[in-house]
Amino acid sequence: MLTFIFSLLIIISIIAGAATGNLRELTEAVLNEPVNAVELCIYLCGGMCFWGGLMRVAEKSGLTEGLAKLFALILGGLFKDIDKQGRAFKAICMNITANLLGLGNAATPFGIEAMKALAEEEGAGDTATPSMVIFTVINTASLTLIPSTALSLRMKYGSADPIEIVPAVWITSAAALAVSVTLAVLPLSGKRKRGKKL
Repeated sequence: MLTFIFSLLIIISIIAGAATGNLRELTEAVLNEPVNAVELCIYLCGGMCFWGGLMRVAEKSGLTEGLAKLFALILGGLFKDIDKQGRAFKAICMNITANLLGLGNAATPFGIEAMKALAEEEGAGDTATPSMVIFTVINTASLTLIPSTALSLRMKYGSADPIEIVPAVWITSAAALAVSVTLAVLPLSGKRKRGKKL
C-alpha cells in the first residue's frame, strides 16, 4: 500500500512539475535532496551517539537503579501490576528518561525491551495488559524537557534563537501526556475494579 502511495505521489509531482513549467526545479530537488538527507543524518548522528552512549553509561553505572526508585514514587500508581525492581520497570524508566531528553531514537530500544519484559513478566498473550497500554501511551505522548533533536535541527538551519521553542514544547508535551494518560487510565481502572468484583 505504501509503495502505491509513494509511487502515486512521484507521478503527481512529475505531472504537476510539467504542467507548471517547473521540471528544472523538480530535477534539481530530485538530485540534491537525497544528498541533503544524508548530510542531515550525519549531522544528527553525533548528538544521537553522544546521548545514546550517555544513556548506556547510566545503565551500566547503576544510575538506572536510582531512576527506578525515583520513578517508582512517581509512576507507582500507574504500574501497579509490575515489579518496581524488575527488568521491565527499569527499561520503562530509561525509555522515559530518553524521551525527557527528546531522544526518540535512543528511547526506542528501551521501549522495545520494556514491552518484551512486560510480556514475560505479566504472561501476556495476544492481548495487551493494562501496563502495556499505559506504557505505550506514556511513550507516545511523552513529556519532553530538552528537545535535543529539534534544537539540533533548528541550529543546523540557522535559527536565530533555537531554544525559544522550549517553553512551548514543555506546555504542549505536558498537556498531551496528561490528557492521553487520563483517557487511557480511566477505562483500565474500570476494568480492574470489575475484575476484582468477579
